[in-house]
Amino acid sequence: MKSDSVTKGMQQAPHRSLFNALGFTKEELERPLVGIVSSYNEIVPGHMNLDKIVNAVKQGVAMAGGTPIVFPAIAVCDGIAMGHIGMKYSLVTRDLIADSTECMAIAHAFDALVMVPNCDKNVPGLLMAAARINVPTVFVSGGPMLAGRVHGQKRSLSSMFEAVGSYAAGTMTAEDVEEFENKVCPTCGSCSGMYTANSMNCLTEALGMGLQGNGTIPAVYSERLKLAKHAGMKVMEMLEKNIRPRDIMTEDAFMNALTVDMALGCSTNSMLHLPAIAHEVGLDLNMDVVNGMSAKTPNLCHLAPAGPTYMEDLNEAGGVYAVMNELSKKDLLHLDCMTVTGKTVGENIANCVNRDPEVIRPIDNPYSATGGIAVLRGNLAPDTGVVKRSAVVPEMMVHEGPARVFDCEEDAIDAIKGGKIVAGDVVVIRYEGPKGGPGMREMLNPTSAIAGMGLGSSVALITDGRFSGASRGASIGHVSPEAAVGGPIALVEEGDIIKINIPENRLDVDISDEEMEARRAKWQPREPKVTTGYLSRYVTMVTSGNRGAILEKPGNC
Repeated sequence: MKSDSVTKGMQQAPHRSLFNALGFTKEELERPLVGIVSSYNEIVPGHMNLDKIVNAVKQGVAMAGGTPIVFPAIAVCDGIAMGHIGMKYSLVTRDLIADSTECMAIAHAFDALVMVPNCDKNVPGLLMAAARINVPTVFVSGGPMLAGRVHGQKRSLSSMFEAVGSYAAGTMTAEDVEEFENKVCPTCGSCSGMYTANSMNCLTEALGMGLQGNGTIPAVYSERLKLAKHAGMKVMEMLEKNIRPRDIMTEDAFMNALTVDMALGCSTNSMLHLPAIAHEVGLDLNMDVVNGMSAKTPNLCHLAPAGPTYMEDLNEAGGVYAVMNELSKKDLLHLDCMTVTGKTVGENIANCVNRDPEVIRPIDNPYSATGGIAVLRGNLAPDTGVVKRSAVVPEMMVHEGPARVFDCEEDAIDAIKGGKIVAGDVVVIRYEGPKGGPGMREMLNPTSAIAGMGLGSSVALITDGRFSGASRGASIGHVSPEAAVGGPIALVEEGDIIKINIPENRLDVDISDEEMEARRAKWQPREPKVTTGYLSRYVTMVTSGNRGAILEKPGNC
């Protein structure tokens, strides 16, 4: 046991004295030490219930013969951080979470881990940490929020952001907005659509790192506490069998995750996180595989913001395993991959039926024959851009229009809400990438403003930043290379014609190669927006969005 290095032998007597100071008994120190990484805090709605999840995990570990020990992980609420400087600090926490968890787990010689995340960056951050530490590890999240109800219709956070745009357009009153404000987020949990947090929690099941229901059982259901107890017991089984994250997160497991991603219509942020997690196990998850995967994987779910169904509906329909069962009918999954259950994917999903063919379309009757995400290339995105195809209306799948160019998110929002953006325009927001932001802010405010102004079916938005899973429409992010390093998006000028062709995976600006080179010769790098603190260090190490915004030594980026 790893913990022997702090609990056994004469040389460890000083260590045991410190455990005595913590109140541990001799009997507890004779058992495996299981770290429970708690993302509990009082600022993220998806985390306010994690203290209860953690206590349930502790019971499960203790029942199965382990000694549970809790330590924390930070988490940022993307919704609260949205639209101001705080959003620069969201993506960057993914690496802080991975680094700090690695430090705590190895410094204290834990034999196994149970990760208790929920919202956005701490799910991928803890998956990255699990890959590095490589001791038996199970994930159990806090679960999704129930959908709100306004005027008898289910609503979620994306509806709230769009309501602000509708108010700016004069189609909603302040009283209408206040009603949304009070009703769209009715419980604790990760926001109720297929946004980033729920996408990543669902993908823990697809990767094999979470138990059945981890992505979909609502936060307020008592079933979530049972799941947490089972997670605590299961990690002890994994420890006995020596099943580790790198045994589970294989190349085939990542292909399964990408396939499920396409079927569910997950957030485009998964195209940042999956490559970053894969990098930690020594795999290069090249974005070139995505379109091939999308071409053969049908989109089976249209959860909010793509459609009118929510995480609670997916849970009732059979959850992620039911989706995977549908996919297996066309041999789209690697069924022999090991999982935290100690069984293979095929064994796990064998009896999981689809209980609602409107929430989870049968494999022979999908929403579309192709997956929910597309990777685009062209002279505007030589290294790729990403779009959530399942959330784009048919009339915007192919679009040409004049570029309306903005060098930051705030200027774009002012123009949209000020009525300066009209049907047919292509809003370009640049210098918001990993280096240029810095921190690659989410653009939920401008996409929601476009939708709220009634322009969702006639205006596109492209950016070297990223999008919340709550964004919908022709929203193309992660455009690489980013503007801050002289990518073509930095060279676009007001009025240039932008050509978007999602079915053909193309993103181009209609100028000649000669003109592009002439503009490049005149381009000058900009002074960093942030010169102190963590963000200034992050800028020197972060890579492009198409590589998952992973961190490398300066000079290799």
